[in-house]
Amino acid sequence: MVLHTSPYPSAFLSFLSNLSWALVFPCYWMLDRLLASCVATSLEKRRRSQDPCSFLALGMLISTPLYLVLLLASLPFALLGFLVWAPLQASRHPYIYSYRKPDTNRAEHGTVAGSGAGISEWRPQGRSFCFGSANVCLLPDSLARFNNLADTQRRAREVGKRIRNGASRPQIKIYIDSPTNTSISAASFCSVATQGFRRTSSIDHRPEPATVNDGDSDPVAECPVHSSGGTSSDCPVHNVQSVPECPLHSNGEEASSDCPIHQLADTQASSDCPVHSTTVVTNSEDCPVHPSGVQISITSPEPEPSEAEDQNHRPSEGDIGSLHSRTASRESLTRFHGATDGGIPSNNTLSQHRTSLFKRPVGRKRRHGDDGFDHEISAFFPANLDFLCLQEAFDRRATERLCGQLHRYFPYILSDVGRYGWKGCCSRFKFLNSGLLLASRYPILDAHYECYPNGRAEDALASKGVLYAKVQVGTSHQEQRIVGYITCTHLHAIEGDASVRCEQLDLLLQWGAEFKRVTSQSAGQEKGMEDHVAFDVVLGDLNFDNCSSEDKLEQQHAIFTQYRDPCRLGPGEDKPWALGTLLDTSGLYDEEVSSPESLQKVMENEEGRKEYLVFPASKNQCPSQKGRKIPLKGNGRRIDYILYREEGLHADWKVDIEEFSFITQLAGLTDHLSVSARLAVTTGEEES
Repeated sequence: MVLHTSPYPSAFLSFLSNLSWALVFPCYWMLDRLLASCVATSLEKRRRSQDPCSFLALGMLISTPLYLVLLLASLPFALLGFLVWAPLQASRHPYIYSYRKPDTNRAEHGTVAGSGAGISEWRPQGRSFCFGSANVCLLPDSLARFNNLADTQRRAREVGKRIRNGASRPQIKIYIDSPTNTSISAASFCSVATQGFRRTSSIDHRPEPATVNDGDSDPVAECPVHSSGGTSSDCPVHNVQSVPECPLHSNGEEASSDCPIHQLADTQASSDCPVHSTTVVTNSEDCPVHPSGVQISITSPEPEPSEAEDQNHRPSEGDIGSLHSRTASRESLTRFHGATDGGIPSNNTLSQHRTSLFKRPVGRKRRHGDDGFDHEISAFFPANLDFLCLQEAFDRRATERLCGQLHRYFPYILSDVGRYGWKGCCSRFKFLNSGLLLASRYPILDAHYECYPNGRAEDALASKGVLYAKVQVGTSHQEQRIVGYITCTHLHAIEGDASVRCEQLDLLLQWGAEFKRVTSQSAGQEKGMEDHVAFDVVLGDLNFDNCSSEDKLEQQHAIFTQYRDPCRLGPGEDKPWALGTLLDTSGLYDEEVSSPESLQKVMENEEGRKEYLVFPASKNQCPSQKGRKIPLKGNGRRIDYILYREEGLHADWKVDIEEFSFITQLAGLTDHLSVSARLAVTTGEEES
C-alpha cells in the first residue's frame, strides 16, 4: 500500500478543492458563529448571571444580526463552491499522512545512553510500547457547545500542547512497598525530584509556587531533597563535609562506619542513592534520605528511528532526529497560572518536573490476583508515549492546529481520516469525516480506512469508521521486519442501538483480518519472509460500557475473546480500580475539576467521582448534593478502551501489560478522561 501525503491524487484536483472550499468557507463560518451565539456554555451563563450588563451580552446582541446578514450575503458563493467541491470528494483520499522532524530544541538536552534502541536494534528481551487514546471533542464550535465546550480552535492548540508536554517528560517512577495501601489509585506524584512541592500523598497533593531560573542554577537549589528555598546547611546530601550537620550525628558526633552520608568511599552506598548514581535503585536501609522499601527508576524516551531505515518515506524528507537527545523541555518545568486569550486556563505545561508514584504491596496480592501490573490516575500523559489515537477531531482547521503541536513530538501522523460527500458504502451525504487521528513515534508502513455503513440519525452525518495502521518497531537478526498493528475506531453513539455497535465490531474484526493478510509481507521481501508481529492493539471510543444493563449485547461480543481488556473481569463486571471515562458535562467548569491536578484529586475520591462522572443507568438511584441522579454503586461509564491481543502473534513471543492509566491532563478541554497502557513485548530469547 502507498501512504497518501495529499488529499487528492493530482495537484489540479487539490487546487479545485481549495478554490471551491474558499467559496464555501465564509458561509460555513458565519453559520457556525450564528448557531454558537445561540447556545451558551455553563461558564458563559455563570458570567452573564454575575454581570447582566457585561460585554458578553452586548456583544451577542450586536453580533447575531450581523452574522445573519453576512450569512445571507455569502450563500450564492457557497452554493457555487459546493457544486464544485461535492463531486471532487469521490476522488479524495481517505486520510492524509504527514511526516515532520521533531523539535530540534529538544535535541539539546540529551538522553541516557542505552535508554532505548532504534528500529534496527531489537533487544532479545523485547521492548515496551506505550499507547494512548483520547476523545478530544473538536467539533465545529456550534456543535461542541451542546457538550458544554466552546472555542474549538483554542482548545485544539491547548490539547496538542498538553499532550506533547506530558509525553516528553523523562519517565521517573518511585515504587513504595506499602501493604496498607487500599486506595483505588495506586499512583500519585512525589516531591523527591521536585522543587517547590511538599512531600504529600496523592489525595493531599497541592503544588506550591516555584521559580524557574533559565540561567545557570545553583547546585543546591536543584537538590531533589530540599526545597528551592533551602541552603546547603539544610541538606544532608550536599553538606557531606560538615559532620555536625549529619542527620545521623546531629550532636557533633564523629562519623562512624555505619553512616551512609560520611562513608563516601563506599560505592554500594552511593549507588543506592538517586543523587549519587544514575542507576537509581534505593534499597539501603541506612540512608536517611531513602527509607527502606523505596525504589526509583528513571528512563528517557527511546530514540527515534532514522529515516535511512524507513524505506516507506520520501527521500527528500531528510534524516530523522534521534530521541537519544530528548529530555523534558523547559516548558514541562513551568506552569502558567490564570487564563489565556479569554477563557481557557493555561494548564498546557506541567506544573513541575514530577515523579509518578506506584505503590506495590509486599507479600500480598492485589484484590484480584490476575492484576500483575500497575494502574493509576495520572494528571499527565505518560512519558515516552509511542502511539496516540484521538477521536472526534472533526473540525479541519482545529485538526491542523492540533497536528502542528503533536508534530513537535510525534514525527508520523495520519489525520483528516474519512470521507465527505457521497462515496462507496457511505451512501448518505457526509458533512464530517471520521474524526480519527493517529500519531506515532515509529514509521507507519501501511494504513487503511473503512467507513461503517450502518450509521443512524445524527451519527450518519459523520463518516465514522475504523483506521488500520501497520508500524515498524524493529528488525530481527534475519533482517525480517518487526511490526505492530494498531486499530483506531469510534463506534455509533446513539443510546439503545446495541445491534448497530455489534455489527460495527463484527466489521472491525473482519476488515482487520483482511488488512493483516494483505500487509503481512512487503513487496521487497522474499517469498515466505513474513513480518514478525510484536503487538495488535485496538483503541478508541466504543460508546458502551461494561457495567450498564443496556449494553449487555456489546459486553458479550466476540472481540473480547480475541482481545483482552485490562480493566475488565468479565461481561458486566469491571475491576474495582477501573474508572468511568465519560464526564458529566454540566460540571466541566467547576473549580474542583478545572485543572489536571484538581480533577485527578476528585477522581481519586469516591464521592468526587459520583459528582463528576456519568454512571450507568440503574433502577436504584439517589440524588446527590447537586441534584444529579447517581447510582449507589460503580465507578462511572467506561467507554474509552485499549484492547490488546495476547495470542496469534509470533511464536514464543509474549505480550504483557505493564501499567494502565486514567489521565486527567485534558481537564476543561474535553468531556472524556483519556486512557493509556504500556505493553511489554518479550521474545523468550536470552541476551548473548
